[in-house]
Amino acid sequence: MTRRPTLLAALTLTAAAALTLSACGSDDSSKGKDNDKIAGADTGDKASPSPSPSAANSAGRPNIELPSDLSYAFDWPKTGDKEKDAILADSEQSIKAVDLAIVNQNALDKAYLHYYEGEAAAGTQTFIQAYVKAKARVTGAYRFYDPVVNVKGERSGSLVYCEDQSKAYDMYLKNKKINKTPTSKNSYVLYSTRLQKNDKGVWVIEKILSQRGSDRCQP
Repeated sequence: MTRRPTLLAALTLTAAAALTLSACGSDDSSKGKDNDKIAGADTGDKASPSPSPSAANSAGRPNIELPSDLSYAFDWPKTGDKEKDAILADSEQSIKAVDLAIVNQNALDKAYLHYYEGEAAAGTQTFIQAYVKAKARVTGAYRFYDPVVNVKGERSGSLVYCEDQSKAYDMYLKNKKINKTPTSKNSYVLYSTRLQKNDKGVWVIEKILSQRGSDRCQP
């Protein structure tokens, strides 16, 4: 994925390539082995260390709790259509779940794998792993706006939206240094996602593409 403009250039390029094709720590050796696995593949793991699923949620959607220095504004009002609104709701959680994986420094974090499958899961794993390798995470405020959501049949849908990264930054974990960069055209990113409704009723992302600096998303 290319959601963060400030991570080291080489890592950003790696993440961008993964996103285009499909749509950045701990020294613990067992975690390193897990991160070498392919996201979206059946690893046989039964338990998820974090976060635990909500008992009240029949689809087993995970509870996502993020640090207080991360904030989100989703300027995409409800449409009144049940499935379109479900796509918007699950997409909101999918975005936060990726950030949770970055915070947890775990490229196979169970929360985001609840919302990503196939090519999108593999590309997102590469994006998260870049942060793990850099021993960095995200901080700041993110805004999402101008959504266009469509449903095709009973189980297929799409969502196009913009992200404002102008107040979002990377923070390096060792010294808590925040890498602040000036706002530019590239602070605004257009996303296009393809989703499928799975057997649990969750709208999961199968493919995600981005365009940094999109004219459509400029303020």
